[in-house]
Amino acid sequence: MSSTKNVLAITSSIFGEHGESSKLVERLVKRFEAQGAKIARRNVTQNIPHVDAARFKALTSPADQLDDAQRSVVAFSNALIAELQAADTIILAAPMYNFSIPSQLKSYFDHVARAGITFKYTEQGPVGLLQNKKVYVMTTRGGFYKDTPNDLETPYLKNLLGFLGLTNLEIIYVEGIGISAEQKAQAVKAAEAEVDALKI
Repeated sequence: MSSTKNVLAITSSIFGEHGESSKLVERLVKRFEAQGAKIARRNVTQNIPHVDAARFKALTSPADQLDDAQRSVVAFSNALIAELQAADTIILAAPMYNFSIPSQLKSYFDHVARAGITFKYTEQGPVGLLQNKKVYVMTTRGGFYKDTPNDLETPYLKNLLGFLGLTNLEIIYVEGIGISAEQKAQAVKAAEAEVDALKI
């Protein structure tokens, strides 16, 4: 069995590679690359449609009842899920937009949260099927929200990822970047030091 780590880097900033969350993801990716890890990248701002009624029906219908268009929807979802299943480590960029995650990232989760594949229902409650994976979350915010009632993003991510079996989380916060250039520089520098100090 290979000891090479498989890392999936997921970015969701509307600013692409220039987003501060994307930069932190890439900073950690480079550390894994230096260790010989295999890196897969997924930018969810590109080509991830929002789930509408037709896509939802395709994703929840029996395989033998699908038409060609529906099979294409399921194949797309399956490809996203396969990336998650193959990963030992997931590095997730989750900037806060209006108190929550980017809508594109929500659409991604809507495609990968599928009963019987990434979670299952049992008499004891739902059980996540994406287990034994480490998840690093890079979240950037314009103001200061950590440990306050206004941080709706962190509980959501913990609940959603945990629902899928991803409970081994480490979250790095970059806050106050919209307040001033000085505060942004200080917050980014502190987060970079935190990324550099992570035991991977």
